[in-house]
Amino acid sequence: MGSQSVKAIESLRERKEFLYHLLNDVKALEMMLEQDMFEKGIQRVGAEQELCLVDKNFRPSCNAIKVLEQINDRHFTTELALFNLEINLDPLELKNDCFSQIDKDLTKLISHGDTIANEIDETKIILTGILPTLRKRDMVFKNITPYPRYKVLNKILKDIRGDDFMLKIKGVDELILNHKSILFEACNTSFQVHLQIPVNEMVDKYNWAQAIAGPVLSISANSPLLLGRELWSETRIALFQQSVDLRNKSYLLREQKPRVSFGSSWIKNSIIELYQDDIVRYTPLLTTDLKEDAVAKLNRGEIPKLEAIGIHNGTIYRWNRMCYGQNNGVPHMRIENRYIPAGPTVKDEVANALFWIGVMQGMPDKYKKLDASTPFNEVKGNFINAARTGINTYFNWFGRGISARRLILEELLPIARDGLLKSKIDKADIDKYLTIIEKRASSRHTGAQWLKYSNRILKTKMTKDIANATLTAHLYKNQKSGKPVHEWEIAKDNHVLNLDVGISKLEKFMTTEVFVVKENDLVELVAKIMEWRNIHHIPVVDDNNRLTGLITKTNILEIKGQDTNIIVAKDIMVKNIITVDSETSIEKANKIMIDNKIGCLPIIELEDLVGILTKNDLSKLLPS
Repeated sequence: MGSQSVKAIESLRERKEFLYHLLNDVKALEMMLEQDMFEKGIQRVGAEQELCLVDKNFRPSCNAIKVLEQINDRHFTTELALFNLEINLDPLELKNDCFSQIDKDLTKLISHGDTIANEIDETKIILTGILPTLRKRDMVFKNITPYPRYKVLNKILKDIRGDDFMLKIKGVDELILNHKSILFEACNTSFQVHLQIPVNEMVDKYNWAQAIAGPVLSISANSPLLLGRELWSETRIALFQQSVDLRNKSYLLREQKPRVSFGSSWIKNSIIELYQDDIVRYTPLLTTDLKEDAVAKLNRGEIPKLEAIGIHNGTIYRWNRMCYGQNNGVPHMRIENRYIPAGPTVKDEVANALFWIGVMQGMPDKYKKLDASTPFNEVKGNFINAARTGINTYFNWFGRGISARRLILEELLPIARDGLLKSKIDKADIDKYLTIIEKRASSRHTGAQWLKYSNRILKTKMTKDIANATLTAHLYKNQKSGKPVHEWEIAKDNHVLNLDVGISKLEKFMTTEVFVVKENDLVELVAKIMEWRNIHHIPVVDDNNRLTGLITKTNILEIKGQDTNIIVAKDIMVKNIITVDSETSIEKANKIMIDNKIGCLPIIELEDLVGILTKNDLSKLLPS
């Protein structure tokens, strides 16, 4: 999320001052490129690991600050939500056993973090692109990490939008909802990989990174589920774009493109084009106490920090992002790969990173000058299709159609091997991690596929929420085993999840497929729905889908013989309804129903009807 020492741009003076520094930084960067001032003869690789925290029931745990204080390790830092953390690995030179070292370092840090977290309310660390047990009620303002940057960014986005954010994603299922903060961005957890690029290769290598993004994403996909819905193979791509979309209906800003994007064109002559495009398209949001005059500093023979570029860049989320940095005062440029998801295991993540870097390093000469030979929308379309369908994607690959599986096995794996050998990576590392990619592609058994198939089976045996928790428990168990995902068996039972039913929350057992009627629906329709679906209670909602009443079979029997063609739901519904929220325990719900002599409890979450609990449900859960 970038520097914490930032504030919103609130005045014309602040805006003008920031733009001065931003334009000055771009000029300084251009001068540095012209003067060939960047580091030579070395490449480094780095990574950022985003983590999910869960409680003993595998639900989101908002213990990030407590866990971070106890870990007391500079590699760990906060993320947007209190149920996330991030690990920043030390950069390594791209050579020898650097990927095994990343594996060891990351495994050690996660193991240490998990041990410390377990001492705080039995919190656990999970690696996954989107946590299966997340609910809409977790995405509330109080769960944002209480640091200025996060709260400032949330306020800015809300002020600019002028209304709630909208999510609309359609896959096997469909998800449509409004949300009131940027916290849905925190559903996304990734494994961000950085590769330092020599200046003379920057244009071709950045364009090549764009071209291979679709195939790399297809084999890495690990995020098919959101709020219990089966959506895209890599749902993060759609979710991240929509969760921080600043564009509003009035189009008062110049922002006609989302801040999370794949891009809109090839680079033609210089990477400066990326920064120019960002200034043209996106209004600055944040600033800080900027004192550096980058051009003046450069003219004095000093290397500038380019802080304004860093701040602006930190609010624009290209899936392949170009980053400026320094090593011991020597400037460098690197590509940050932001689309690879977290998980399912450290070995899978390192294999994804090695595969991407290998393909980058092994770029054949025939793929240079892509801006002159290939329509940009072709590779952009490949990326979106890969996000939707993962390993089952069919790509348009430079004039021919080819499946993801064949493209990876027949063309990209050999390119990756050549690139890694050229970079003097140990053959043992190359064989170890490329074999994981090969096995995953051959079997089509990616993280996304495992999650989808496991979820489908579990949902036939248990409620949606229990299935989500069971799925997450299996994730944790399999991650602890260290076996890469292509070796995982599909989850088919719940032996990994132990729940005390009596004190468990309703969210785990409530019926979430609730049939409702509108206030002005004919009672005849209500009666037919109850008959056809064999249900004894049906909620009544208004035009805003807010619960206003409840109709029971008794209410229907009481009007038997009357003209049901003129009676509507609101005429006979029970208006004084007892409701509970999904945090209510089974025991408490049972007591409420007994004490009030009622047969069902509607369950409300953030004013929305999310489920219903009936006597029949309770009879299956509690001992007689």
